[in-house]
Amino acid sequence: MPIIEATITEGREPEKIRSLIHELTYAAHRALDAPLASVRVIVREVPPTHFAAADETIVERRAAAQD
Repeated sequence: MPIIEATITEGREPEKIRSLIHELTYAAHRALDAPLASVRVIVREVPPTHFAAADETIVERRAAAQD
C-alpha cells in the first residue's frame, strides 16, 4: 500500500489540492502497478512562516522579492 505525503504551504484553492491528490494517486498507480484502492495520499498544509529553504521562510522570500 503506497502512502504518499505532500507538504505544501497553505492558501491554495480546494480544487487545486484535490487535483494534486488525483495526480499523485494515478502516478503511484502507473509507476508501481498499485491498485487505486491501495493508494493513500496525505496533504499537509503549513503556514508560509513555517516553511523555509536556506534559512529563509517563504514569507521572507516574498517580502524580499517585492522590494
